[in-house]
Amino acid sequence: MKKYFCIALFLLTTVFYAQEKTSNWQKKGKLDLLFNQSYFNDQWLGGETSNIAGNINLHYEFNYVKNDWTWDNRLIASYGLTKIKGEEVSKSDDRLEFNSILGKKMGKDWYYSTLLNFKTQMDHGEKGGTYISHFMSPAYLQIGLGMLYKKGASFKLNFAPLTGKIIVVDKQFTSTASSFGVEMGESTRYKIGASINLYSKNEPFQNVFFENILNLYSNYKEKPANIDIDYTLNIVLKINKYLSTNISVQTIYDDNAIKATQVKEIFGLGINYRF
Repeated sequence: MKKYFCIALFLLTTVFYAQEKTSNWQKKGKLDLLFNQSYFNDQWLGGETSNIAGNINLHYEFNYVKNDWTWDNRLIASYGLTKIKGEEVSKSDDRLEFNSILGKKMGKDWYYSTLLNFKTQMDHGEKGGTYISHFMSPAYLQIGLGMLYKKGASFKLNFAPLTGKIIVVDKQFTSTASSFGVEMGESTRYKIGASINLYSKNEPFQNVFFENILNLYSNYKEKPANIDIDYTLNIVLKINKYLSTNISVQTIYDDNAIKATQVKEIFGLGINYRF
């Protein structure tokens, strides 16, 4: 896992310094260290178990605006570990995602757009002592053409009626059965359909921030009414410049991967660094 994390940091650093230092670029980033801990001594009769968890989250945006062109890029990387008393350390979060939208203005707040979305993980995943995933397995790539509605940096809605989607999985995970929607014995799956991507961020109360990230995808060739859903809600309660309480809830529905709704929730005290 460490080598993949180092690769991700190297690529990110390369992006930082590869960009031209002009007024057309707007760049900002945030690094969060999130902690959650519970302790119970041996005499505690409630039945709970001591545990400690930690997450590191990186959000970096580098956006370009010039004349009628806009190019928005967002990199998200998250990794978390948890330790329950008497058990081995296990992974609690693992995400590497890159979003890019290139737009050419067609009217007020409207743009012709090209969308790119890439998602994978940095470390192996296991269930019942068996590896079920690792870096680039699965990996998801979407490329779409459509229209973008952009209202400043806090609201973006992209509709791409022509979107290709590729799912990549190592053949070791499809040797005996399908995996992440890829058929047995195969390593890739191709889809063609439509996608909707929404990003919004607002401050409904002072020092309370809500961030919504939604991706919808419909496959034209197979059950178009069965829409893939990936929704993340991030809530940040700002304490001061360096401390915050962070809540993150992610919901995924993809019946090709599993015929059930996947839910992940992370809550803890965050130490923040902005750059």
